[in-house]
Amino acid sequence: MAKKVTTPTAAQARRRVAGTDWAALAGELDRHGCAPTGPLLTPAECRALTALYDEPQWFRTRVDMARHRFGSGEYRYFTHRPPAPVAALRAALYPRLLPIAREWAQRLGRPAPWSDTLEEWLERCHEAGQDRSAQILLRYTEGDWNALHRDVFGDLVFPLQVVIGLDAHGDDYTGGEFLMVEQRARAQSRGITTVLPRGHGLVFTTRDRPVRSARGWSAGAMRHGVSTVRSGRRHALGLVFHDAS
Repeated sequence: MAKKVTTPTAAQARRRVAGTDWAALAGELDRHGCAPTGPLLTPAECRALTALYDEPQWFRTRVDMARHRFGSGEYRYFTHRPPAPVAALRAALYPRLLPIAREWAQRLGRPAPWSDTLEEWLERCHEAGQDRSAQILLRYTEGDWNALHRDVFGDLVFPLQVVIGLDAHGDDYTGGEFLMVEQRARAQSRGITTVLPRGHGLVFTTRDRPVRSARGWSAGAMRHGVSTVRSGRRHALGLVFHDAS
């Protein structure tokens, strides 16, 4: 029988998400394509989620990254009935990310198809054939890494996602920094590295960010990955706000 992981509650998740300065986060997200949140999970909750990795009941599939030439390491996709913290945080984060997503779409002259509620948006994904959960639990050990990529699983895409560190950098593992690389027009690419503190999140763009130019706004293409883990074991929770086909 699968273990129950019941904390944080939905109310606790909303309070923790509200503890982030979202105006400041939106500004940093504009500038860099990624921005950190405050603490979203306690160390005990992080350990409880990490322990679920070896319980297949929670997951629909396991992916070996080396086999698919994604890098080295592995991850598991949760089913549509994930542990309570995963569902609670995803539900609490969506309404905070939605205004940013709509603002970005307006700048870029794109449609903004995202519904006011996560449930309605996911229904649209399912109607379009994107009906598989895209929430992931990742595990890296020494020597593992994740190639630069984008988590686009169909035509319907939410432009922002969140990764939460579940282990303590420097104690549980070294290396393994989160990477973002921006492809700049008529210039060399720009890289950003971020260490994920345990229990803290990082909001980042799914595929691009609005970039101001003399002619207005354009889309700066971005990809993300993970640098090589030098020692130990690194786990992370990935929250994606569209489902996969």
